[in-house]
This record gives sequence, C-alpha cells and structure tokens, in this order.
Amino acid sequence: MAKYQIAWLPGDGVGVDVCEATRIVLDKLELDANYIHGDIGWEFWCKEGDALPKRTIDLLNNVDAALFGAITSKPIKDAENELIPQLKGTGLIYRSPIVRMRQMFDLYTCLRPCKAYEGNPLNYKENIDLVIFRENTEDLYSGVEFTPVPDELKETLKNLSKNFSHFANLSGNEFAISCKINTIKGSEKIIRAGFEYARKNNRKKVTIVHKANVVRATDGLFLDKAKEIAMEYPEIQFDEANIDAMTMWLLKNPYSYDVLIAPNLYGDVISDLAAQLVGGLGFACSGNIGSKLAVFEPSHGSAPKYAGQYKVNPIATFLSAKMMLDWLGETEMAKKLENAIAQVIKEGKVRTYDMGGNASTIEMANAVADYL
Repeated sequence: MAKYQIAWLPGDGVGVDVCEATRIVLDKLELDANYIHGDIGWEFWCKEGDALPKRTIDLLNNVDAALFGAITSKPIKDAENELIPQLKGTGLIYRSPIVRMRQMFDLYTCLRPCKAYEGNPLNYKENIDLVIFRENTEDLYSGVEFTPVPDELKETLKNLSKNFSHFANLSGNEFAISCKINTIKGSEKIIRAGFEYARKNNRKKVTIVHKANVVRATDGLFLDKAKEIAMEYPEIQFDEANIDAMTMWLLKNPYSYDVLIAPNLYGDVISDLAAQLVGGLGFACSGNIGSKLAVFEPSHGSAPKYAGQYKVNPIATFLSAKMMLDWLGETEMAKKLENAIAQVIKEGKVRTYDMGGNASTIEMANAVADYL
C-alpha cells in the first residue's frame, strides 16, 4: 500500500490540464502516493445537481491530502438553466464546491505564499516574499444570504435599534441581504495560525488587515482578538492596516510586509493583488488547511476558453503541490521541487504564453521534471 492517499480533483476547464502536468513532476519525484480521482465541478452540477457529490465527500474523509485543479462557477440563474431537464425546477441552488469543502472540513486557513522567483519577467519587483493567511470559513463567504428577502427578516429589520425601515418597506424582490459573520473562535484560529507560522519560519512582522473603522462589529472583533494574541508573540512586530490602504501600500512598498492575516473577503482581495506582484495567477498557489485535512489548489479559475489547449501556466499548481509535500512532511522533496521550478524560471528557456513564450503546459512540466 502506498504511503499516502491523495484525492485527485481536476475539476473543470484548465484544471484538468494543470493537474495532468502536475502528475508529471510528482511522478518524477517518485512520491509514494496513491492518487484517487474525485468527481467535482460544473459537469456534476449539470448532471446531478451537486458540484460536490457525496462520493467525493466520502473520499475526502479518507485521504491524507487533496490536490484540486479549478472549477467553473456561474450566477444562480445561469446555474439553474444548465441543469439537465429532469432537475430543473427542483429548487436546487448552486454553491461553490470549494467553499463547501472549506466549511465542511473546517479548512479554516487559506495559506497563500507570494514569492518573486529570479528571472520571472512578470515580477513587479525582485525579492518580494509575502505570506497571506486568509480566514477561510466565515465572513461574507459564510453563505448566509437572502434573495428575495423573506417577510420575517423584513420585520426583524423594523425592530432593530437602528432604523432600517426604509429597507423593510421594500418588497422582498427589491433588495438582497448577505450576512458577514465573524466568530471569536474562527478569528482566533486564523490569527494564531499566522503568528505561529511567523515564529516557526523566523518571520519578523505580522500585519492584520481589516476595516474596523467602518465595519465595527465583525472587523472590530477580528482586530481586538488580533491585538490580544499579538501580546503572546513579543518577538514579532505587530501592525494593522485598513484594507483600502493595504492595497495602496502593497504596491508602493511590498518590502514593508511579511505575514498578512485577514478575514475571508479581504484576504481574497489582497492575495490576488500580491499574486500579481510576483507574476500573476500563473504563480499563485494556495492551501486550504485544517487540523485533519488540507486541499491544495492554484488560485486561478477554470478558464474554459483554454480548456484542453494545454496553454496555461502550470507553475501555480506545481507550487501548490510543493505546499502539499510540506504538509505531508516531505520537506526535502518539497525543496527539490521548488528549486527545480526556480531554475526553469531563472533560465527562461521554457516559458508559457503569459511569460512571453510559447511553451505548452506539458512542456513546462517536462522542463521542471528534467531538474528533479
């Protein structure tokens, strides 16, 4: 029996292409793993009304880790229209399978390293090395939303201490509500994870990203918990910044930052911005990490127009695989993979279209594999 059981979740579009390329480098590394295919994504929503079937949930309950490609998501009305005829009108509502996985398996940490590799023509500046900890299960991604707004919720708005009657007087179809939910427990877990990472990896500074001056209740809770926890790590410099200012300062001087910790939505925003500083989504890796399971994925979407063309840059998925190796404790193998990726980028002989070249997804995989 193989040492590791890995759920293999290619998903939709180019997710299939980049996962195929990633198997080339993992096989060259000779990772002792059994890769078990899992069904996930738009195809299964259309056919079954479920983008994350129960059989895939059962699989995830029995593996050491998972590597995930990409999924297609569409607005609610479009999702309903694409169901097979037998499922239309049954009241099924599409929800992102990756968001469901995060909440179902309490993958509370979204870890997104953003590192500039030497020789990458897309680097905004050289030697950028940021790590973003994004809370992964709460905030505006908690899934508590109402459209149309039910009458009982409209009545609740009338009875609140603040006057929201101007909303309550609208019909339920004239507005929508999404609830931002931050808990003390959820905030503490992600903040402590960020500080522990900083301590373990000799990082000097932690910055909390928030908007507590306006979103006082939820972001205020997050910030207060951060200040409390920061006192337990006196050797680490503690800083805070509003999300709007953070986007400006990251562009102006990314070297001022080290580890960033943020609630779900803000973490999503700044991790894409930081990814662009180091080459774009083709270099943006991600880990959804909990206590018992971790799911690793590139941050890019499914790019349906490129599906099957083997055109997109697979480096983000390679780096996600590197994160998976670290999670499994295969640190030497992880270093070997990262060194091979860095060498290919530095040489510049093999580049995909986003880097100004014409190499295919598979050619990039083979180039990295040659250094393993």
